Amino acid sequence: MSGEPGPLAGLSIVVTRPKDQAAALGRGIVAAGGSPLYFPLLEISALEDQGALQQAARVLSDYALAIFISPNAVNYSVPELRAASAWPPGLQAAAVGPGTVSALAACGIQDCIAPTEQYDSEALLALPPMQAAAVAGKQIVIFRGDGGRDLLADTLRQRGASVDCVTCYRRSPPAGGFAALDAAWREGRVDALTLSSSEGLRYLLAGIDANSRLRLQETPVFVPHARIAEGARSSGLQQVVLTAPADTGILAGLCAYNWPRP
Repeated sequence: MSGEPGPLAGLSIVVTRPKDQAAALGRGIVAAGGSPLYFPLLEISALEDQGALQQAARVLSDYALAIFISPNAVNYSVPELRAASAWPPGLQAAAVGPGTVSALAACGIQDCIAPTEQYDSEALLALPPMQAAAVAGKQIVIFRGDGGRDLLADTLRQRGASVDCVTCYRRSPPAGGFAALDAAWREGRVDALTLSSSEGLRYLLAGIDANSRLRLQETPVFVPHARIAEGARSSGLQQVVLTAPADTGILAGLCAYNWPRP
């Protein structure tokens, strides 16, 4: 059911963030008068083998810096880390974006290093505490999901740090398949789609049927990062809208878009 009249009145917007991270954007869409259609492109789950995480918990105080790639990295690592011992007072936390900073704060981990304008590994690596003069000779641990990019770890190693990567959750395509999304497209209930993950884009393209792929090519797709936009355009999507970062940027892009009206 749509919210009050606003810039998104009468529009149905597909929200593809993982289930536990979709609510904020959905609320924003409703507040702008639109109807969110929730369809997570990624399912997040704990690893069956917790050995690497348990080992990291045992030696956590040896690290000078702990980097968390996403809110999921926090949610699937910090409880295990804190079960083993208190957060070491000398351990500095760092995060890629504001959602991860908030997740760490909710766990009682404050004073987090994070970029403030662009939210990715490149932006984090550009900060002064990540330069060679600051990290050379230090031990760093990165908590991330399976299949993550190696840019952060490789660059910090090049700058002289000793880096361990700990995979603490797995990502997979939706277990229920894409029939519900295919049906929404067939029924004309998709006015736009939001996309915040390159991996989610790959799952989407592989999972929807041929008719939905044709409709996707002409559907406005709102993405908060240039790398995702590039991947979408190279995959044949014709109406890719690059927004400012995070949910706030996606929502602003949706509200500012020149929607065709009857």
